[in-house]
Amino acid sequence: MIQNTATKHAPWYVIPADNKWYTQLIVASAIISTLEDLDLSFPDVDKKKKKELESVRDSLLHEKE
Repeated sequence: MIQNTATKHAPWYVIPADNKWYTQLIVASAIISTLEDLDLSFPDVDKKKKKELESVRDSLLHEKE
């Protein structure tokens, strides 16, 4: 079933669960690897938009709780 449903976009991972620290290590490694493969980056923001975002941020920081 795993071979028939796993894809490059949505792989399956078979992880042994008989050793808690090892299981957590393998899961963390799979998550880190997946995040690195996404090649994420911050969006480019022009000066006008950046100024607007800073203004909104300041407004939110100074709101009464």
